[in-house]
Amino acid sequence: MNPTAARDIDAALVWLRRDLRVDDHAALYHALSSARQVWCAFVFDTDILDALPGGHGDGGGGKADRRVEFIRDSLVGVDAGLRALAAAHGVEGVGLIVGHGRAAELLPALADALHVQAVHASHDDEPYALARDAQVRGRLAQRGIALHTCKDHVIFERDEVLTRAGSPFAVFTPYKAAWLAKLDPYYVRAYPVSKHAAALAPRPAHTPALAVGRCWLGVPALAEIGFAPSTLHRLALPSGAAGADELLADFLAGRVDHYHERRDFPAVKGPSYLGVHLRFGTVSVRRLAREAWQRAQAGSRGAEVWLSELIWRDFYHQILHHHPQVVGHAFRPEFERIRWEQGRQADAHFAAWCEGRTGYPLVDAAMRQLVQTGYMHNRLRMLSASFLTKDLGLDWRRGEAWFARHLNDYDLAANNGGWQWAASTGCDAQPYFRIFNPLTQSRKFDPGGHFIRRYLPRLAKLSDEAIHTPWLAEPAALAAAGVGLGRDYPPPIVDHAEARARTLQRYAAVRPAATRER
Repeated sequence: MNPTAARDIDAALVWLRRDLRVDDHAALYHALSSARQVWCAFVFDTDILDALPGGHGDGGGGKADRRVEFIRDSLVGVDAGLRALAAAHGVEGVGLIVGHGRAAELLPALADALHVQAVHASHDDEPYALARDAQVRGRLAQRGIALHTCKDHVIFERDEVLTRAGSPFAVFTPYKAAWLAKLDPYYVRAYPVSKHAAALAPRPAHTPALAVGRCWLGVPALAEIGFAPSTLHRLALPSGAAGADELLADFLAGRVDHYHERRDFPAVKGPSYLGVHLRFGTVSVRRLAREAWQRAQAGSRGAEVWLSELIWRDFYHQILHHHPQVVGHAFRPEFERIRWEQGRQADAHFAAWCEGRTGYPLVDAAMRQLVQTGYMHNRLRMLSASFLTKDLGLDWRRGEAWFARHLNDYDLAANNGGWQWAASTGCDAQPYFRIFNPLTQSRKFDPGGHFIRRYLPRLAKLSDEAIHTPWLAEPAALAAAGVGLGRDYPPPIVDHAEARARTLQRYAAVRPAATRER
């Protein structure tokens, strides 16, 4: 991270992807410290955008997606941040260049039009990104332009944390121990971007003429990239680096030290809510890990548990790197033989799960929170995933895809890892005989039914006990609460005890083991 003594090349382009900020930015630092002129660009990749279902709108016309709007709003912050950095060094006219088209074609064309000698970007190990980057690297090479990529979105990546035998870890606990043993201040030190900001170059006087896609000197409106406003503006989710700063400051002001006590209760303000900011890089993971590590060393149990969650994130990213077959397949091949439920009833059960109509209030409240807000509490992610795979007997890939469609913080590595953990098919999976009991979870983690009442308002007048099991409530109690079972809320679509027995048989067919319930 030491600044270089001299600039190596005349001009470079920084390609922003999942790193939408200007501070502590690895690729930006490397570009600024090696080139005399540096531009920054982001491409709305139509290969990605065209595949989005666009179901996050307010009901108006046009395709809408909360994540696209979050990105667009965050880019406004990046644009302003670049201007501020440059102005502090007396450079005017600096700002973001934004493209819209196939990134594999548009980015090389833009680099060529700007006459740069190098493009800098952060690593992205998702299969699509690796294939796209290979195309970009080839097209840039044809133009005599180098592509330099670097680590930015995790603390340790790829082969940086290995077993003593030199192989990748497949179990989290020893991985965490090795991760912590390797950690030192160097790995969480911020990149001093501002020291080199004088190399930021003013944008061209005119929009570069490209044969592919479209380009703007600045951030286009949503409509210009073919999207309508989503429900994002109605959510308490601040975007951009400023939004990440706001959420982090609120978390560190007092909640972090109680994180281990409060994080499992969805009605309590316990988590950091920084997941979407980590996903799109509007906050540096080094900054978060540094805060967590320093506070943990000072004796904060909450910070220690929070740091562990950041380590889980690194763990799943290195799993994806070393085992790309987890995309679409079980990590443990024997579980590919599981016979998941199929047919008309299975499809009806899946629809009920997606729409929050399973008859289990905490599961249904969680699923409605997901669709309405794009957020789901981590405890509820585990519960809803367990319910789909262990109570309904449905393929984890169906749930994984539903989460991918709706989660604001959707990240392939973490989503896949979490689903395979819940389905007991993954590298460090929950043993298949440990099955979440939705009623036990409901009474333990939402004892007063506050979360359930928020997302299932038709049940709001039930007592704290009855709200977890409305089908067991006395008819008079249901009538007094204005609840008609089967009219206002469905009875359970499966009996948990019976479903548990079927699950044990299903999994035992591929891996026999003892049974016990969590």
